[in-house]
Parts: sequence; structure tokens; C-alpha cells
Amino acid sequence: MPIVLSPEIDRVDALAPLIGSTPLLRIELEYRGLDLEVYAKYEAENMTGSVKDRMAAHILRRGYECGALRPGDTIAEASSGNTGIAFAALGCALGHGVRIYMPDWMSHERVDLLESFGAAVVPVSHAQGGFLGAVEMAERWAAEHERVFLPRQFDNPINIEAHELTTGPEISRQLAEFGVAAGAFVAGVGTGGTVMGVGRHLRSLDSEVRVHPLEPANSPTLREGHCVGAHRIQGISDEFVPAIVDLDELDEIVDVWDGDAIIMAQELCRSLGLAVGISSGANFLGAVKLALESPPGRAVLTVLPDSNAKYLSTDLCHREPVEEGYLSSEIRLGGLQAVR
Repeated sequence: MPIVLSPEIDRVDALAPLIGSTPLLRIELEYRGLDLEVYAKYEAENMTGSVKDRMAAHILRRGYECGALRPGDTIAEASSGNTGIAFAALGCALGHGVRIYMPDWMSHERVDLLESFGAAVVPVSHAQGGFLGAVEMAERWAAEHERVFLPRQFDNPINIEAHELTTGPEISRQLAEFGVAAGAFVAGVGTGGTVMGVGRHLRSLDSEVRVHPLEPANSPTLREGHCVGAHRIQGISDEFVPAIVDLDELDEIVDVWDGDAIIMAQELCRSLGLAVGISSGANFLGAVKLALESPPGRAVLTVLPDSNAKYLSTDLCHREPVEEGYLSSEIRLGGLQAVR
């Protein structure tokens, strides 16, 4: 008997060609006389310009499938930007109202984009609890109103599933085209969905693949288990360790300084024409660190999560001083190749 899909699932599937199937880049570089390679998934080519489109579309589809999300429901979520923008765009395309609770120190471009999709943006100050306060406020609003769908990106295992089923397999197919095998994967932890999901897929093919979470050296939340310090890499290290992150399943934490990440993102744009955000610079530096200790012939992988469009009013677009110990000042970018 054929499976009958609902009109709502059909509408999600109609958007599928706009999400995923992004290029994998092989970026050649020199560091202190050593020739290295980093492989990076270029996620700015997704529907709203970030990797979070994958997770948002998958969570909404699963919500329709199990009946947790119904036509006319309002989607409410706490987000530092990209996830909220993904839900706002997909929500308006699918006929849902969207309400996003966001810390008020994020870039104003994020607010403008959210509002352009018709989302209601609720700013949350440090005094109101910061990011944890945003999560609590979204939960409280849902409890006080009917017909509210909570994606709960930090707690929802479907977030991991999205990357285990899409991002990971894409990387494997593209690596095969380059003729190399995966050796290590590193990604910044916002929700942790990307590093957990891609890591599980890669390890299902080769249990020896190393999978590393990344965080700002300025704010070692994963190492400490709670919020420590402030940083400028928007989208990762959001003041707490997400419930879906299992550090026992991952290898050593990699950390980078936010200023180093800013300079690296600027250099990726200036030298290779890759207009990426600050977290992309951080991930790239994390991959370079791993490439320095990886055996020859094994690919070191990461993701470039988004473009620079959401950071034009931030320090990404200003001269950043070089501090002692920064890797970016000693990296010379070389050739670039891409496969779909």
C-alpha cells in the first residue's frame, strides 16, 4: 500500500532542493613551511545562507509526521540567529507564525532578517537570564498559549539526525570524488547537532575517525560545564552545554581565540573569495590544528556554517589586532577546489 504524505510534508519536500547538496571545498595552505589541506563544507549555499536550514527543515518534517506540528501552529524557539532565521523562513513558507527569543547582544542584521520573514523577535538581556533566559521564556510562552510548536534545538535528537542523514553522507560521497578518506572532523558547538551527527555518520564507516568539538578559548564552556567568560564567535558556546552533546562520544575539545577566528574569516574572504562568518574562521583554524597532527592521506574536515552577511556590523568588518599565539598570522592560503 503506498505511503500517503500530508500536504504539509509535501510542502516541506518541495523546499528540499533549496537545502543541502552544498559543495565540499579542498583548501590548500602553508603553515610555517608545511603544506596542508583542509576540507570544508560550504554551507552558505543553503536556503537562508546557513547550515541551520538542514536541522530546521528536518525538525519541521518530523513534527508533521508525528502530529506534533499542525497547520496554523506558531513556532517558538530560542536562538542566537541562524536557527531562528531558518525557522522564520521555513515557517512563513509553510504558513506558520514564528516567535524567536534572542539575546539582545547579537548583530542587528539577525534581527532585521528575522523581521523580514515576518517573525516576532523577543530580545532577552543579560539581566533576564541571557541565553538560558531565552530558552526559559520560549518554554513559558508555549505553556501559556495554545497551538505552539517548540523545536527545542538544544535538546532535540532530531537535530543530530538531520546531520547524520544529510551532511555526513554528502561529505562521504564528496570525499570519494576527491579520492581521500576521512581522518578527523571538527565543528564549533552551538547546539552540537553538526558535530554529533556528522561524527556518527563518519564513524559508522570508520570507527577510527576522530571527532572534535570546538569552542572559543575566551569562553571554555564545554571544558568547565557552564558559562565562563565572553566571546565574539556568535552561534557557538551559548552559555551552557546542550543536552544533545555527549562529550564522552567525542574526542578532545579544540579551542581557538575569537580574534584569531575573526582574522581567519577575513583572510578566507580576502584571499579565496569565501564570504564567511566568524564561526567559519574558528572551524577552519580548528581544522588546521588537527591537520598539523594528522597522518598523511587522511582528510581533516570541517564546516563553514554561514556567510558574512549577518556580521557586517560586528568586528568581522573591522581591523583586528594580531595577538601572540594566533595561528591565522602564519597561515598562507593557496589553491581551492570544489565538488558538489
